[in-house]
Amino acid sequence: MVESEAMVIPIRAEVREVREETRDTKTYKLYIKGKKSEEFRPGQFLMIYLKGFGEIPISLSDLAHDLEDGVLATITVRGVGVVSRYLLSNVREGDVIGVRGPFGRGWPVERAKGKDILIAGGGIGFAPLRPVLRYVWNNREEYGKIFLVYGARSPADMIYRYELESYRSIPNAEIHFTIDRAAEGWKGEVGFVPDVLTKMKLSQQLVSFVCGPEIMMRIASKRLIEAGIDPERIFVSLERRMRCGMGICGTCQFGPYYVCRDGPVFSYSEVYRYMEVEGI
Repeated sequence: MVESEAMVIPIRAEVREVREETRDTKTYKLYIKGKKSEEFRPGQFLMIYLKGFGEIPISLSDLAHDLEDGVLATITVRGVGVVSRYLLSNVREGDVIGVRGPFGRGWPVERAKGKDILIAGGGIGFAPLRPVLRYVWNNREEYGKIFLVYGARSPADMIYRYELESYRSIPNAEIHFTIDRAAEGWKGEVGFVPDVLTKMKLSQQLVSFVCGPEIMMRIASKRLIEAGIDPERIFVSLERRMRCGMGICGTCQFGPYYVCRDGPVFSYSEVYRYMEVEGI
């Protein structure tokens, strides 16, 4: 199969591992034969195909690793629609599903080298940011200070709970975990992600990666701009309905952009005017 066909026709992916994150979220490790890790960049997404149910876009939630004569790619899925709920309920280790991609413009981790990094995630929005954290951690000497803010509704809604505390061992890093409302036994912060950002001392030259509910990204970006950070240094990952993944069908049009092709990662300066318009 030539490369152009592989972008249109789903190829086989074997589910090598399934891990439950929360009551409605699981992480899947997929073995995709014939692919290489260099094809997968933080911030990109795969089109996941389940025969008889449909196809949905899911962001990569970890760095890809070469394995045997293929690649091991990771996705984290929350059950919010027919396809994703069927995936969570029925797909197990050893099953085979269809995938296309990876697609899209990812996080500009190369452009951010030599600068302080802010990673701000809300809810399932932390999943697309996790590869950024992994990449910067793996190449620690190439970046400045890391600021991480991850928020969820409650401790039980936090994904990757088994590894969150290990982030505190990252050299030269400031780590904040927050929940929306106080909970018994919770020792972290209480409040929304934008609220935590207003309390932090951030360099105006840092590069910010923000992902979560759209209202959270909009408010967080405004807080960062108020702190003196150039909107061209603030990057957000947008989510829209997608079908083709290549900017052909037009389903994911957002202003002058196609989210699948021109995004899903955009600088806030590119999209802020459209994020203010309800219904786009």
